Amino acid sequence: MAGKDIDRIRARSAWETVKESPVITAIAVAPVVLVLGVVWFLTNGWVAFLLLALLGVGVVVGGKLLK
Repeated sequence: MAGKDIDRIRARSAWETVKESPVITAIAVAPVVLVLGVVWFLTNGWVAFLLLALLGVGVVVGGKLLK
């Protein structure tokens, strides 16, 4: 149970950071948006969506493996 409380605290802290300083969030997200935009421009939207999905799966699986 303690692990779930820590995750809730971290999620709440991250949300507070986003609300207090959206510029930090924009800087953190900008490289991903730029890469997806370039992929979209060079290929098409489906390839960019597939790349986004693969990145999401990689983050989830990588996060689970690090625990």
